[in-house]
Amino acid sequence: MLKAGLTPNVVSVLSIGCAAVGGGAALMASSSGHAWAFWLLAAAGIQLRLFCNMMDGLLAVEGGLKSVTGDLFNEIPDRIDDAIILVPLGYAGGTDWSVALGWAAMGGAMLTAYIRALGASLTGGRHDFCGPMAKPHRMFAVTVGCLSMMTIDIMNVKAPPLMLWCLVIVNAGIVITCWRRTTHLVKALNQKKPKG
Repeated sequence: MLKAGLTPNVVSVLSIGCAAVGGGAALMASSSGHAWAFWLLAAAGIQLRLFCNMMDGLLAVEGGLKSVTGDLFNEIPDRIDDAIILVPLGYAGGTDWSVALGWAAMGGAMLTAYIRALGASLTGGRHDFCGPMAKPHRMFAVTVGCLSMMTIDIMNVKAPPLMLWCLVIVNAGIVITCWRRTTHLVKALNQKKPKG
């Protein structure tokens, strides 16, 4: 990527394209005769999104390409990525519950990031990336969900609504993550010495 002249900000924006492939493929899987291929493509798009998220940081730190707008390009595409992956997965689940859980997961993903960013602003820049459903964990869970749906389609067997249950797990983990990050932040703030 360095040799190709890519900057961290460009790679961050590329992650949106990868996420769009993942979310779009999941939607196509729900109405395609070759669902397994779209589920595989969805899993690949989700993992490529994570790859871009990892590489933008490496380019910035190891490649010496930090910029004044780096934090913006690091955070904003991430929130877009979560939305265009999690919401389509809810619709791909095929039930009203899965749709609701997809939207809830998107909102929850943004809340976890908000608590982390707020905590960093209040504690001098220390980010809390604890789980159990931080971004890498969420993407791992939904990737497993996509690959499970692919396997079911290949085997041509009747199965329980796996994507629905995947989103139940993601949302439950998000609730726990928000609680943990908030309690960590409260503890850190209580330990700060008062000014004056």
